Amino acid sequence: MPLALAPYSLWPIAVLSLATLCYQLTGQPFKEAWARATCYNLGLFLSGVSWLYISIHEHGFVAPPLALLATGLFCTFMALISSLPFLLWSAMSPTWVTSLIAFPALWVLGEWLRSWLFSGFPWLLVGYSHLSTWLGGWAPIGGVFWLSFVTAMSAACLAQYARGHAGQLPLTLCSLVLVSFVGGGYWLKQAEWGQPLGRPLSVALVQPNIAQNQKWSADRRRLILDRLQQQSQPHWGRDLIVWPEAAIPATPQQVSSFLTKVSTRAANANTALVTGIPTRDDNGFHNSVMALGAASGEYHKTRLVPFGEYIPLESVVRGAIKFFDLPMSNFVRGARQQALLQIDKRPLAVAICYEVVYPDLVARISDGATMLLTVSNDGWFGDSLALPQHLQMAQMRAAENAKPMLRATNNGLTAIIDYRGRVTGQLAPFTRGELRGEIQPRSGQTVFSRWRSWPTILMCFAILGGLLLRRVNKTKSEEQ
Repeated sequence: MPLALAPYSLWPIAVLSLATLCYQLTGQPFKEAWARATCYNLGLFLSGVSWLYISIHEHGFVAPPLALLATGLFCTFMALISSLPFLLWSAMSPTWVTSLIAFPALWVLGEWLRSWLFSGFPWLLVGYSHLSTWLGGWAPIGGVFWLSFVTAMSAACLAQYARGHAGQLPLTLCSLVLVSFVGGGYWLKQAEWGQPLGRPLSVALVQPNIAQNQKWSADRRRLILDRLQQQSQPHWGRDLIVWPEAAIPATPQQVSSFLTKVSTRAANANTALVTGIPTRDDNGFHNSVMALGAASGEYHKTRLVPFGEYIPLESVVRGAIKFFDLPMSNFVRGARQQALLQIDKRPLAVAICYEVVYPDLVARISDGATMLLTVSNDGWFGDSLALPQHLQMAQMRAAENAKPMLRATNNGLTAIIDYRGRVTGQLAPFTRGELRGEIQPRSGQTVFSRWRSWPTILMCFAILGGLLLRRVNKTKSEEQ
């Protein structure tokens, strides 16, 4: 399944892989069906997010055996959560209708469940495989979960073909489902959501490529600040310059003179400067983005990464091993409702790093925005699948909300994304550089921006509720 996602993007594998799973589940009792779904998801996570080992071992200073164990336990936990809905599989009537509509409903509810339970991990959603296909036209309607439903239902159709249910399920019905999905997606690809607002803005995204083991060293702070200034020097006069997540490795109180200097330089050039920086207030430390120069506003991250930005059960585990004492792992959440940043009187919505993988969160903060920004530091994961996977999710957020997005990172993948989710410019990873280009702010709102994932999730619950009720009524009739 990960081969269907970035960077490989072999999208037919997603349909074929889920079709194989659906084929293997048909006719199985609940324990066997749940076990097979769990094994499938375990393989998905062990292969798709094995890069967690890099973070735990290389940057968390955990010995290889323990790092392997921690990665394996995490993947097992995610597999168990994702497979929970399949405990209901055998409770449905074992007919072709069950496989056709229950399978995608169960699959999507598994993805949705792990997207929020225990803070959530909405990674490896199969809907991302269709970002660039005709089916991607559905993104502004139902978002990535609807694309997962479409993918899983298409897979269920193929499973019925393989089972030889032509007598029970006319081939025309499955063909009609597939044609409707593909044709509808193609038609929606041509649709325009909103309108361009004003002139395009000239931008420069700075990628400083600071080594992770140097980033929080007090001895390297001056070098880092000098590098940011040097890389920005040729771009004063552009509408917007962006520095990545925590680009400034100190609080505003510690570098007040530096901030005053660069803010004045940006204002004199009529340039908006947006930078990642840790901030501190009465509540504690925040992972923040600050606007300087010809821009205004500040944003504090609301969705924090467990163990990376805060420690669950901190009083118990803090100090047990070095992994629980990572730099800046004591952040607090920002307020749910925050004012948007203002760039040339055009609102900019910000998602910091991990926040961009949450579809509904980005849809909520994009309300009223004309463009999106995500800043990140993926240096924790080395040269791994995490980088292109993370970029692909940012692309989907742009497509879901029909708003262009800027993605500024410390070491890659820095990119400019248009309102259809297409990358229009990108820097090579693990290089120092600046990405220059333009971004066209847009007004308007998509169906997904307004209603988010709830129509798809409620539809899945309705499908399962209807099938369970049908099974109960059938059982009562047989007993009578």
